[in-house]
Amino acid sequence: MPELPEVHALVTDLGERLRGQTVDRFDALSFAALKTFSPPLSALEGEVVRGVARHGKFLDFEIGELHLVMHLARAGWIRWREGPPPPASGRPGKSALAARLVMRGGGTLPAGSGLDITEAGTKKSLAIYLVTDVNEVPGIAKLGPDPLDAGFTEGVFAGILGRSGRQQIKGVLRNQSNIAGIGNAYSDEILHEARMSPFKPAAMEPDEIERLYGALQVTLRGALERADGLAASELKKEKKLGMQVHGRTGEACPVCGDTVRQVIFADSTLQYCPTCQTGGKLLADRVLSRLLK
Repeated sequence: MPELPEVHALVTDLGERLRGQTVDRFDALSFAALKTFSPPLSALEGEVVRGVARHGKFLDFEIGELHLVMHLARAGWIRWREGPPPPASGRPGKSALAARLVMRGGGTLPAGSGLDITEAGTKKSLAIYLVTDVNEVPGIAKLGPDPLDAGFTEGVFAGILGRSGRQQIKGVLRNQSNIAGIGNAYSDEILHEARMSPFKPAAMEPDEIERLYGALQVTLRGALERADGLAASELKKEKKLGMQVHGRTGEACPVCGDTVRQVIFADSTLQYCPTCQTGGKLLADRVLSRLLK
């Protein structure tokens, strides 16, 4: 799933390509992905792209007076296409291609260039909205603060943790109503950087809050720097290469050399280093694992 650093890089890359260009049409090939019906998609035709923005993990294409908003979910992605699109293949809603943004072209941009929005796998969670106000998108209206904003201070972070009480810190970091943009991968990386168990209660001592806040900033800003300037086609590879523990079950921890372990949940997994994060203890690989302080 694209998280804050990858979505931020997509905004930069796609903004440079699309800003000032005119929309020819937007085709929704997966009707399940389109979550709104008014305004109609035809309202985008002939409108100019003013810019591309980010709200947590949501992409916001500012087109005329409208906002074309996308949440790529777990398996969604955006591919830049130069020149006219090939004919769509496969049954509507069954192929990986979910939608297309087609531009009229101009300057150095060939007519027909644009975006292919895809989603792999059989579980379809990609969401597309066309709205006049981004706060009409339910997920955006409920977003917590952005962790890279200047206003996201250690004090603000401490307040979030304090209100979360004995909730597991892994879940608190991933909850978009608490903090916008952090998902499964970067929460694993932040906790590894902070040397904390993913099951530690969120309410913690001031020195632990300071350590976790620092780890959050270092992890996200480091990922942002690595992704800066990369094209959309390169972001997935860069994200994977930059991971210390996430997605590296069975490999050696780059810090201490211990074996990276995982816990499997119903619909996701987490990875951690026992030596770095849990005092050498292995977390039970089941949903109701005991909290480790």
